[in-house]
Amino acid sequence: LKQLSAVAPKGIDVYFDNVGGDHLDAALALARQNARFAICGMIEGYNDAHPTQLKYIMRVIAMRRDASLAKARAAGYEVAASREAFFAESDVISLHLPLNDGTRGIVTAEDLARMKATALIVNTSRAPIIARDALVAALKAGRPGRAAIDVYEDEPVLNANHPLIGMDNVVCTPHLGYVEEATYEAYYSAAVEQILAFIAGKPINVANPDVLKK
Repeated sequence: LKQLSAVAPKGIDVYFDNVGGDHLDAALALARQNARFAICGMIEGYNDAHPTQLKYIMRVIAMRRDASLAKARAAGYEVAASREAFFAESDVISLHLPLNDGTRGIVTAEDLARMKATALIVNTSRAPIIARDALVAALKAGRPGRAAIDVYEDEPVLNANHPLIGMDNVVCTPHLGYVEEATYEAYYSAAVEQILAFIAGKPINVANPDVLKK
């Protein structure tokens, strides 16, 4: 938290998508230090209680697709004036998006070029969320000025064979961002619940329910 606060002592705008659990706890902690945040996407599991906390202790800006923005507005959040302004004004952008056809390459070279030279981009989601090769070029150009990366186009990365590794303005970790107690509890709890439901003859979360009729 001290490191993030040092990035922008007058306030931090953070880009979040699907914030929950420890991510939101960290956001709240930063907010109490008078940091400014921008949230991209819905705040999963916190739509009833935590939005109230967020709105009263920091400025929250949402940016996402229309369906989610409608929910954000209904919850009382401010919506970003534009995509361009969102990237240009943020000091820290942290990506929390699933990878699918709609999010592949969603962060473009143009988006990165709009970021401040002092800004930091963090990607712990999936590498293809950012357009291929765009981040390396952007960091070499100085906008954004720094990056923290946990995911890569081709994994595992062997023999440090990746252009981001070794750059002075990048911190790289080997896809370990999810390794923490709360995440593992969620993963294994869900798995055990589904096994027990199947044993009890009441399967849940079945991807192909038609097979149950056979």
